[in-house]
Amino acid sequence: MKTEEYPDTAITSRGIRPGSSEYDEARSVWNGMIDKRPAVILRCRDAREVSSAIRYARDQGLKFSVRGNGHNIAGSAVCDEGVVIDLSLMKEIRIDPVTRCADIGPGATLGDVDLATAAHGLALPVGINSTTGISGLTLGGGIGWLSRKYGLTIDNLVGAEVVTADGSVLRASEDENVDLFWALRGGGGNFGIVTSFEFRLHPVAEVFAGVIAFPGEEAAEVYRRYREESVRFPDEMTAWPVLRKAPPLPFLDEADHGRLVLLVPMCYSGDPSEGERFARLIRSFGNPIGEHVGSQPLATWQQAFDPLLTPGARNYWKSHNFTELSDGALDTILDFGHRLPTGECEIFLGQLGGAVTRVSPDATAFRHRDTEWVLNVHCRWREPGDDERCIAWAREFHEASAPFASAGAYSNFLPEDELDRAAHVFGGNHARLAAIKTKYDPDNVFRNHLQIRPASSGS
Repeated sequence: MKTEEYPDTAITSRGIRPGSSEYDEARSVWNGMIDKRPAVILRCRDAREVSSAIRYARDQGLKFSVRGNGHNIAGSAVCDEGVVIDLSLMKEIRIDPVTRCADIGPGATLGDVDLATAAHGLALPVGINSTTGISGLTLGGGIGWLSRKYGLTIDNLVGAEVVTADGSVLRASEDENVDLFWALRGGGGNFGIVTSFEFRLHPVAEVFAGVIAFPGEEAAEVYRRYREESVRFPDEMTAWPVLRKAPPLPFLDEADHGRLVLLVPMCYSGDPSEGERFARLIRSFGNPIGEHVGSQPLATWQQAFDPLLTPGARNYWKSHNFTELSDGALDTILDFGHRLPTGECEIFLGQLGGAVTRVSPDATAFRHRDTEWVLNVHCRWREPGDDERCIAWAREFHEASAPFASAGAYSNFLPEDELDRAAHVFGGNHARLAAIKTKYDPDNVFRNHLQIRPASSGS
């Protein structure tokens, strides 16, 4: 390789390679099951360096992956014997409180975003774990506590700076490279590397939020009451029931730790007095054994589940979409909930609906707008010796619940062994995505996560 071939050779000279004291830390990701050994990790600082990194990988004939914050369950941020294009240094966030817009670098975490926007009494609808990266979350859709009120994260994206497969730097928006902008909103990292996101923000300072816990023996009745009442929730209100063994939460008696419980986290983004009314409603679903609810800054609530989602544990997920919670679906959840393989496994239903459903299925790459709940079968454990039984439990649950599910799945919840299911995930939008892929990445160099192949190569 001749160094003059690259406009910025600093990026390759700074590469982290096997043998470096930084190497193991730089290749580690959130999911402890992932143990990939790239040839080099290139930590980029701007779009110019990202362009150089792409062309370096292509000229060397090396596959590459793109890392925002390495939180993806499938571990697609890293690759074996290839190049990791690491965006984690690109964390800059600029807020315009007058226009209520934010420019956000792809290396920012949701916690970074929450703190920056909260300083102006504003918020962006994002996910529920503050250590997640904005980049992967956005490109997959982005669901969280504010989705019912303000839509998915992608529904608030107004523009993006993108480095494409040939190293070109483009802007995508409703006015420029419109097809690319459409594809970025839910189509994953198949079309380029986003080096800057521009979002629309909303006035949210405090929320009425918290967790109400019910004993496992009441789970069936609580689920059924939840099903009846949640379809009448206003857009400001959302609740995500979680069936699991009780963690050592301070508002639960020590005697309840390790017992099966149904936790009902709730978030109301309107008037706090109305939030208390919905807390009373949820309490009426059964006989709570503990709770911690009240008004709090959104940024604080966004960190509430971080202690249960720390990096390093072994994780395997499965996901379905649901337009309704049938008796069969709830019975299956309860059956497998009583057979959780470890104390850290959980089954949660992320409530959507509201503003999410008022966007046309073909308005963005995120197709399944009729989804009312996203199921996450979240299996989590510590010892490699438990891999087989934990993964088997999750797969069996996924198969048993499939007859009650609707179309598609949430791409951000797919494990490594499901990354060939693009047609299933994107449904009627898949052919259009493949055509856009042909235009912007005809050689299919962006293929490390939920691969959409160019139309000319089949799918």
